[in-house]
Amino acid sequence: MFLEVKNVYKSYGRTEVLRGLSFQLEKGQDLAIMGGSGSGKSTLLYTLGALERIDKGEVLVDGKNISKMEDEQLALFRNRFIGFVFQFHFLLPSMNCLDNALLPAKIGGFKLKEIKERVLNLANILGVSHCLKKYPYQVSGGEQQRLNIIRAISLNPKLLLCDEPTGNLDSKNTTNVLQVLRNLSEEIDSTLIVVTHDAAVANSFHKKITIEDGQIIS
Repeated sequence: MFLEVKNVYKSYGRTEVLRGLSFQLEKGQDLAIMGGSGSGKSTLLYTLGALERIDKGEVLVDGKNISKMEDEQLALFRNRFIGFVFQFHFLLPSMNCLDNALLPAKIGGFKLKEIKERVLNLANILGVSHCLKKYPYQVSGGEQQRLNIIRAISLNPKLLLCDEPTGNLDSKNTTNVLQVLRNLSEEIDSTLIVVTHDAAVANSFHKKITIEDGQIIS
């Protein structure tokens, strides 16, 4: 089993956000996570990606118990194993788009030549080669999101996590971005998990869970 979530709890102060969530995901499956605002779906995604520590339970990714890792070990695992695509791109305004895309490789101490070739190839596939020397404020929202995707998959992550990646897009661009994510995740043999409000989007995935008040209801 590639991903195992076992009886996970997470609170912020006195507010219990996740309440005993459990599910499994096999390698090669993709998963859509649905739920209303405040249901806990984004918090779940962040715990899967080791951005948030859980209070109780276990999260195992490819046999590794990330809930037991020390901070330094966890940071290394996250850099080399997990890719994130957020609803808001979080591209650093002080860097041009190419340097933003190469940032995970620089943080992880990778040889930049090989990663840069991959980024340039992805930029060509996604039609944003003309953006690479520009700064984030000089490109459109759709171009920023495609650059966000390139940054997330630049190191061939085995787990690709996306938090409302199409939330600010129209229906045509939603279809395009999802198809890009599917194609690229298959190309790099990555397991794709997407948080979405869109039932039509969720129904196209291998597996779907719906969260309400921190629990899986379907």
